[in-house]
Amino acid sequence: MKSIVALQSVLTPWSDGLEPSDAELDAIEAEMPVVLAEVELLDALIVLLDRPASEFDGRRIRRAHHRVLTARRDAANRSTGTQFAGDAA
Repeated sequence: MKSIVALQSVLTPWSDGLEPSDAELDAIEAEMPVVLAEVELLDALIVLLDRPASEFDGRRIRRAHHRVLTARRDAANRSTGTQFAGDAA
């Protein structure tokens, strides 16, 4: 019987160009607060898939949504270099 399994190197050749560059890693690191805040909001919403929302759940979702907005605002301010009064340089 003939084997149908292909060699891994034939399917996905590995080259030095597949590693993320330092600029790409910096961009990922800068975006992580937004990603983590969105994951927290998603977790809060997933909890409500199988039960009705309580007052506590509503507060948790509002806080998580606020964290997402804050993280997005901070990321936008970092990307444009804008600082508000009182922000540390």
